[in-house]
Amino acid sequence: MAKNGGEASGRTSSGFPQVVLNERILNSMSRRSIAAHPWHDLEIGPGAPSVFNCVVEIGKGSKVKYELDKTSGLIKVDRVLYSSVVYPHNYGFIPRTICEDSDPMDVLVLMQEPVLPCTFLRARAIGLMPMIDQGEKDDKIIAVCADDPEFRHYKDIKELPPHRLAEIRRFFEDYKKNENKKVDVEDFLPAESAIEAIKYSMDLYASYIVESLRQ
Repeated sequence: MAKNGGEASGRTSSGFPQVVLNERILNSMSRRSIAAHPWHDLEIGPGAPSVFNCVVEIGKGSKVKYELDKTSGLIKVDRVLYSSVVYPHNYGFIPRTICEDSDPMDVLVLMQEPVLPCTFLRARAIGLMPMIDQGEKDDKIIAVCADDPEFRHYKDIKELPPHRLAEIRRFFEDYKKNENKKVDVEDFLPAESAIEAIKYSMDLYASYIVESLRQ
């Protein structure tokens, strides 16, 4: 979901960039409708940033690229993937987070079964997949479903079979090739890095809330 949005200006003490707050996001927070919005109204959960709620946009095995429509809060069809690949695991976002691209934090959730779009579940962060999508940072959290008995015991990405990580990497490297778009996947990082990234995205989201209340 790499899109132009927030604008970096300097860095925080933790090394993450400070981002100029995006007016479009602020406006969406200040002009709210009655209907619940999965990004803003669903709580991230008391165990965050290590264990958190995740809203599923795309089910495991799907070739349809669903994504959140930020204005309505509904899940829309963005496109059907151009390449002959399907999502290897359930994919979605973490509510009440935001990244430098003005999107909520992306998360890939490993579990046994596909989940319907717009369903939310509890997930545990086990790693971070640094990714560059068309020249822009678009990192993904790698997580497991906290309520799936086959996957909930994983605590760190290094515990996963190497072939599973290779499948994940290959999917993201290839899924936009037929659109002539370049995606680079860097080395996977441990659970600690994922938790730090989620905490940063929570803090950035809180900055938006504070600013929206001033308007």
